[in-house]
Amino acid sequence: MSFFIKEKSVINFITMISRFHNILSIGLVKMLAIGLITLFLFSCEPKKNEWRSIFNGKDLTGWTPKFAGYPLGENLRNTFRVEDGMLKISYDEWEDFNEEFGHIFYEEEFSRYRIRVEYRFVDDQVKNGPGWAFRNNGIMLHCQDPKTMAVDQDFPVSIEGQLLGGNGNDPRTTANVCTPGTNVVIDGELVTNHCINSSSKTFHGDQWVTVEVEVLGSESIKQYVNGELVFELTEPQLDPRDEDAQKLITDENNLLISKGYISLQAESHPIHFRKIEVMEL
Repeated sequence: MSFFIKEKSVINFITMISRFHNILSIGLVKMLAIGLITLFLFSCEPKKNEWRSIFNGKDLTGWTPKFAGYPLGENLRNTFRVEDGMLKISYDEWEDFNEEFGHIFYEEEFSRYRIRVEYRFVDDQVKNGPGWAFRNNGIMLHCQDPKTMAVDQDFPVSIEGQLLGGNGNDPRTTANVCTPGTNVVIDGELVTNHCINSSSKTFHGDQWVTVEVEVLGSESIKQYVNGELVFELTEPQLDPRDEDAQKLITDENNLLISKGYISLQAESHPIHFRKIEVMEL
């Protein structure tokens, strides 16, 4: 009888240990799974202070076009395309230009970051393109969400790092600043002019130029051309006089813009981008 009781106790003890082991194993597996998922998600997050390309050199993944007069997502006449590893704004399928200004937006919002592009102007301007748009493009910073743009809106509310090319003779700076629906502060004074020139050199012909912009939320924006600082502004803000900007104002006492989307323009002159990189700060 006593032997039977002892045997039964041993069996119960073994069963209890087995169950505890199974529970412990399941717990360890869950902990391991959670750890691996956390590690995966962390590795997928953009790393700060490291350059990453936001253009894959193969297609327009992550980018969405918007042309004045057309719905978001329509790539009018195949203007934005990827060829030879470059993002090209091309007009070989256009007969003429009729104010169909275009932009292509990257899918992420940014606040404190650097953006670096390498670009060159090529070929001839499309027929009936405006004179001011000759060898003219732009990096649009702190853009409004493209979903909020009106169908017939020419330009997103934004701060434009204007890219210009020379005509072969006259001086024409690049990395200027234009302000569709916005204002900026320079040397402590509010500036409401639409475009303000930088101190850059002129770049004639089809040469590659590197422009880098440092954007620090609503604090400041600095623009560099081939490594040289050519423009600096502070306090980018919505312009309460502008109809498109008025729709975005939620607090009349705080017009500062602290974040937004990035877009590149299509204003009637062909241009190539071979590098588009971002570093989050």
